[in-house]
Amino acid sequence: MKKVIQIEGMTCNHCKSHVEKALNSLDGVSAKVNLKKKNAVVDLKSDVDDDILAKAVSDAGYEVVSISEKKGLFG
Repeated sequence: MKKVIQIEGMTCNHCKSHVEKALNSLDGVSAKVNLKKKNAVVDLKSDVDDDILAKAVSDAGYEVVSISEKKGLFG
């Protein structure tokens, strides 16, 4: 399952790396952050609650605006 997390507060590549590291440290999570789109596309190998994803981003110092499930090729 893939999810898209909209994130506020990222302004540079260091921010991007910080968020990716926080999300990728979670079991079963593979994340790729897009600084221009201000989001992270998260590939979940196991069921990870949205609250856990949000807490990882929040603990890294950024604000989660929304988390949605990515559907289809272009979802």
